[in-house]
Amino acid sequence: MDSDELRALQRPLKQQYREAPETAIITLRAEGDLTGGITCSVDTGRAIAVAGLHPSTGGDGSFVCSGHMLLQALAACAGVTLRSVATARGISVNSGQVVVEGDLDVKGTLGADHEAPVGFRAIRLHFELDTDADGEQLIDLIDTTERYCVVLQTLLNGVEVEASLTATLLEAE
Repeated sequence: MDSDELRALQRPLKQQYREAPETAIITLRAEGDLTGGITCSVDTGRAIAVAGLHPSTGGDGSFVCSGHMLLQALAACAGVTLRSVATARGISVNSGQVVVEGDLDVKGTLGADHEAPVGFRAIRLHFELDTDADGEQLIDLIDTTERYCVVLQTLLNGVEVEASLTATLLEAE
């Protein structure tokens, strides 16, 4: 896809969202199925990912780690956003890698140290690109990618999260 094709594809959407801003508000949904063991199965739309404990918290490594999935979501979003921005700007990206690393102290999630934070302490996002773009274009490409990457902006700015519960209680016999 080139920049003209991308603009043609997005032009009517942008116009619709300007004319009827409420149509730009969408709700994405993910569901996890708690069917067996200490796992949660998530339908990614292409495959079922079964998440379980990371080996550092007692898992055997046979299931995906939800922390990895978070980092993978950031890598995917940043990569798609970068490709979209590059295409729109006519910047050739022949190939590349999006590398995301995150540091966490598992004592927190295990409850082994109540002072240890639960969650990532730091996340690093790095792009390795094979491109003929000049330095100024690359700075603009990365700045724009950071600005429009949904997952990155959510992590950077935080979001209100509400947890709720619906339970079916089993009666004692």
